[in-house]
Amino acid sequence: MNHLFVDNLTVIDFAYLDPSRGLVGESWIVDVVLGGNLDEQGMVFDFSNVKRTIKRVIDERVDHRLVIPRGYEGLTLNDDEPDTFSWTLTTGGQLVHRGPDEAVVWLSSERVVPSAVAALLERELKSVLPANVISIEINLREEVIEGPYYHYVHGLKKHLGNCQRIAHGHRSPIRIDRNGHRDYDLEQRWAILWQDIYVGSEEDVARRHVGEDGIRYITFEYEANQGEFGLTLPEEQVYMLDTDTTVELIAAHIADQLKLEFPTDSIRVKAYEGVGKGAIAER
Repeated sequence: MNHLFVDNLTVIDFAYLDPSRGLVGESWIVDVVLGGNLDEQGMVFDFSNVKRTIKRVIDERVDHRLVIPRGYEGLTLNDDEPDTFSWTLTTGGQLVHRGPDEAVVWLSSERVVPSAVAALLERELKSVLPANVISIEINLREEVIEGPYYHYVHGLKKHLGNCQRIAHGHRSPIRIDRNGHRDYDLEQRWAILWQDIYVGSEEDVARRHVGEDGIRYITFEYEANQGEFGLTLPEEQVYMLDTDTTVELIAAHIADQLKLEFPTDSIRVKAYEGVGKGAIAER
């Protein structure tokens, strides 16, 4: 059998639910291997079609969605509100998500792992590839990051595309330079502060309350062009901004906080949004 491969085809930026960590932002790099017979052009599949066809399916199916393992026993569905579900954490606390169908994707497994998501994509892709393609292998992997990084989740209600979904996220490195020199201690401090964090906008807060379990919760709600969104989660898992939560404003916020701490120093923050992209703020 002949094989064609494409490494680094795309990056999936998404969020998923974990039994103990809760809401986790993630970025996985996608590698693809296609096996099959050669067509009349002497190809397994035209390279120009690989990105157009395969990337489209990946983007539509998983990218910028919340991935939910249906097999987790702490998941509760609401028959009266099919767009809503709750998720009980093994560490205590609960999350409640509400949104349109296209904002989530369901797995049959108990946990979200790369192999389970890859299997889902492989099944989806078999229906759109030509008959001479006999096999497809999807490999999902994290970027190798040398230095501190964090997992964050957010939603951008003003965005006209899929970033408006209230629970999508990224695994992001951060670089902080102070007076022209890299400051690993400051990077590590922000990586710890934002480990598995939801970055929320004060403008989107609908309610703050203490649950029957004694835990303080925050509820975010907004309406965007894809529909109505809502998210309730423990306050300790949230970092609040007074602005929207674009990566540009995140970089600016971190730089502003550091400038307050070190007013006479020059500060440069390079905040990533997933793999190979982001924003820079200098103060």
